[in-house]
Amino acid sequence: MKEENKKTSTAKKASTTKKTTTAKKATTAKKATATKATTAKKAVAAKAVETKKVEEVKKTKKFKMPSAFTILLAIIIVLALVTHLIPNDKGVTGATLANVVMSPVTGFVEAIDVIIFVMVLGGFLGIVSKTRALESGIGRIVKKLKGKELIMIPILMTLFSLGGTTYGMAEETIAFYALIVTAMMAAGFDSMVGAAIILLGAGVGVLGSTVNPFAVGAAVDALSKTIPGFVPNQTVIITLGALLWISSLLIAIFFVMRYARQVRADKEKTILSKEEIEEAEALYGSKNKAEVFELTGKRKLVLTVFAICFVVMIISLIPWGDFGVTIFKNTTHLLTGVPFGEWYFQELAAWFFILAIVIGLIYKMDEKDIVSSFIDGAADMMSVVLVIAVSRGIKVIMDSTGLGNYILENAANMLKGITGVPFTIMSYIVYVGLSFLIPSTSGLAGASMPIMGGLAYQLGLSPEVMIMVFCAACGLVNLVTPTSAVVIGGLAVSKINFSTWMKFVGKVLLTIFIVNVIILSMAMMIL
Repeated sequence: MKEENKKTSTAKKASTTKKTTTAKKATTAKKATATKATTAKKAVAAKAVETKKVEEVKKTKKFKMPSAFTILLAIIIVLALVTHLIPNDKGVTGATLANVVMSPVTGFVEAIDVIIFVMVLGGFLGIVSKTRALESGIGRIVKKLKGKELIMIPILMTLFSLGGTTYGMAEETIAFYALIVTAMMAAGFDSMVGAAIILLGAGVGVLGSTVNPFAVGAAVDALSKTIPGFVPNQTVIITLGALLWISSLLIAIFFVMRYARQVRADKEKTILSKEEIEEAEALYGSKNKAEVFELTGKRKLVLTVFAICFVVMIISLIPWGDFGVTIFKNTTHLLTGVPFGEWYFQELAAWFFILAIVIGLIYKMDEKDIVSSFIDGAADMMSVVLVIAVSRGIKVIMDSTGLGNYILENAANMLKGITGVPFTIMSYIVYVGLSFLIPSTSGLAGASMPIMGGLAYQLGLSPEVMIMVFCAACGLVNLVTPTSAVVIGGLAVSKINFSTWMKFVGKVLLTIFIVNVIILSMAMMIL
């Protein structure tokens, strides 16, 4: 009986154990299945994320703006093709393959004075950079202006605009980009703020030229030779120029300061791409804060010479003779053989070269350091140099084929029969197109004013207002045109893509355009 009970108990235990084992196996199988399902879901999700990223990358690549070189070369090719669509009896010669191939090279030759200046400037900045004087000086200024950095923006933009309205400050501004961009980044802004201060500051000054000899002077001279006995009313020109200048400057300051506030409050609000930020930070960012704020005696002396260098540059470029000032005529020609007021890129290149060596000696750099720093600085400007050369190639192909004159004459013919306000607006639009093709202010003045100004005079309209229509439209376009070495060169130094600049400046241009047209239309009605 006992034995029988024992067998029953053993059987029950075995059954229970078997059930438990089976249950455990089932649970384990369920867990394994669930784990596989979870893993599969994660894999699907990961693949979906990866696919999405690939698609985003593809989209980004698809809409990526080409480089400045590609844009400029494309413009040259398109213009060459256009010459073959115009009948031979219109004065336009079809561009040959040789014209296209040689235009950038010829552009390099024609722009050699600017190119040498830019390369010497790069060498100069290379030696200054080696001393760390700029970083220490800017660091000290930023520290003193803590919380008031925004005030630098309207002050600097006003100063640059004064240069633009008085003597057409343009290519000369390239010398200031490294300094201003560094200062703005140290103040908590980005490189776009620095570039906009210079490009818009000097640009709106040129737009509202008052006594600028390269715009107003060239236009008046061309018009005087076209209209017998014509004596321009300088009061009208200066007053109208001042209105355009001040109104455009206020608009530009508003937009730059608004953007600067946004970026300083939230770095994510920057319009720059990650690559642009990294490039600017690598070149102009403060890597060693301890060294930045250490303004030693030698660095103070370097900064003093640096400041003198730019003050002399500005004084030397102002056409003093046009204002009746003769004090510099016989006292400032010893160094270059040319007095202040008549200096240009060749004299400036010599001046910056001499001061680069002086700064190297002040900082007690040896000969090898001076030479290597100069070469490294010049090398950094190589992309700027090539952009300037290719952009000048557009002018070369326009001149060699006669396309520029053809476009100008047909634009003038379109305006015949239009008077008053419509004539003013249409003239402005025509000059916008012409300025894109002929970015040289003085060149466009000489080529167009005899036709456009003469047409205004024949219609009984004010030639003085037409001069300012030319200045305003040309100035507006030269804030953005890729055919301008000033725009492309400045952006290249600031490490900003042309497409990014277009996104930033679009609203600014539209606002300035509307205000310009209103002022000029009212002037044409009154005068």
